[in-house]
Amino acid sequence: MMNDEKDLPEVIYLDETDSTNRYLERLAQADEVADETLVAADYQTAGRGQTGNSWESEAGKNLTFSLLFYPENLPAGRSFRIVELAAVSVKRLLDDYIRDVAIKWPNDIYWRDRKICGILIENVLTGSRIARSIVGIGLNVNQETFHSDAAAPVSLRQITGRTHDGTMLLERFRVIFHRLRLQFESDASATDIHREYRSALYRREGYFPYRDEAGRFDACIRHVEPSGHLILERKDGTLSRYAFKEVTFL
Repeated sequence: MMNDEKDLPEVIYLDETDSTNRYLERLAQADEVADETLVAADYQTAGRGQTGNSWESEAGKNLTFSLLFYPENLPAGRSFRIVELAAVSVKRLLDDYIRDVAIKWPNDIYWRDRKICGILIENVLTGSRIARSIVGIGLNVNQETFHSDAAAPVSLRQITGRTHDGTMLLERFRVIFHRLRLQFESDASATDIHREYRSALYRREGYFPYRDEAGRFDACIRHVEPSGHLILERKDGTLSRYAFKEVTFL
C-alpha cells in the first residue's frame, strides 16, 4: 500500500464504457492492477445502482468512476467497513461545497431529501477474506435536468447554481479516500470511521415512516451495527434489525 497520494496510479479516463465497475473488474481479471487504480468515464451505457437499478447520468456532466483497492486481512463479515469508508469519503468531499449532506443507509448520499450520489461496491473473496474490492460511484455534478424522478435526484450545480470542475472533484476525492484508507486497517481508526458514518446518517434524529414485510410503521434509527444491519426503534420501544432491502424509507 502506498503511503503518499503522489504515488497514486494515473486515472484511466474513458469516453464511454458499459460500466466502470465492469471495466475495472475485467482489467483486474486479465492482469495485475495497481492498488487504488481509478477508472472514470464520461458516459456509461449500462451504469448500475444497487440490486441492478440503472443510474441516470447525462454524458460529460457528472462523475461516474470506480476505484479498486486491496483490503489487508479484512474478513468478509466485516465488508461493511468498505461501505463506511466510501460513504464518509464522498460526504467529506461534498462538505467542502455544500451543507446538509447526509448518508442514507446503507450507502446513498443525500442533500436534504434528495439523492446526489450512489455507491455500488463489489467484492471478490479468497476464502473468508476480501481479496479485492471495487467501489463504484456516481456523483451528480453538473446535470441540470433529470428525466427520472427515482430517489428525487439532485446535482451539485442545481444546489449551488454554478458549474463545477469534475476533474478537480475527482482528484480531491482520491486524496480524501486515500488518507482515510491509510487508517482503514487500524481497529481504532475503523471505529472512528464507523462513528463518523453514524453521525452523518440521514434521518438520524426523530421518528420517520418506514415499511417492512409487515407493513408501514414509524421508527427512529437506534444503531447501525459493524455488520451493516440497521437497528430501528418503534415508538413503543420495540427494536427491529434489518439487512439491506429488508426495510424501505418512506
